[in-house]
Amino acid sequence: MIRPFHWWRTVFYLIPAVTFYTIVLGTISLFSTLFDRRGNFAHQCARAWARAILATTGVRVQVSGLEHLQPGRSYVFAANHQSIYDIPIVFVSIPAQLRIVAKESLGRIPFMGWHLHRAGHLLVNRRNPGAGVVQKMARLVRDGSSLIVFPEGTRSADGAVGRFKKGSFAVAVDARLPVVPVTITGSSHVMKKGRLMVCPGQVQMVVHPPVSTEGIAREQVLALADRVRATVMGG
Repeated sequence: MIRPFHWWRTVFYLIPAVTFYTIVLGTISLFSTLFDRRGNFAHQCARAWARAILATTGVRVQVSGLEHLQPGRSYVFAANHQSIYDIPIVFVSIPAQLRIVAKESLGRIPFMGWHLHRAGHLLVNRRNPGAGVVQKMARLVRDGSSLIVFPEGTRSADGAVGRFKKGSFAVAVDARLPVVPVTITGSSHVMKKGRLMVCPGQVQMVVHPPVSTEGIAREQVLALADRVRATVMGG
């Protein structure tokens, strides 16, 4: 009986609630970008959106490792990707001005996509990312933001951590930014890839110590990606 209950709850309660949050906070976010072109207030709207979604769903996040972060410093946060819920989990849990690097198709979603475009997030065509992506990511960092990337490129269907792609790590090396490995566990229980049903639950997020990119050459980017992946897999 539990699975049918969660399915009906998702369709008739959670989806309408999330749609409402997205429209209201997305609209506020869009208006704010008329006065705050850097998107800092829009990020606060995104955090409120994420907090409302997690509270409505019944997702509790236990975070550890925030003491490794230096307030006011920019980082590249690299997290594993188990569920679409990883995005609100990260936005609620990491106390920084975050800009996400995500697939271009998200930009076509009403309100959410408009927010992503206006608030300075980076939407990438995975098949043809273009030469300017690295420069755009570096510009966001120069503006004082941190980047959150999911280097696997897609959500895991079975919870295993896939191979980390090197693009975001090249940005970190070029900008001499520390990379912060982030391990998310339990979000696949909340909503698995390809499944409509959403379940409440406990999620753990571990923020590992930053990995310095000082002295790392472009030729060593793949080794950096593998090192960060090993840390994420170790939990």
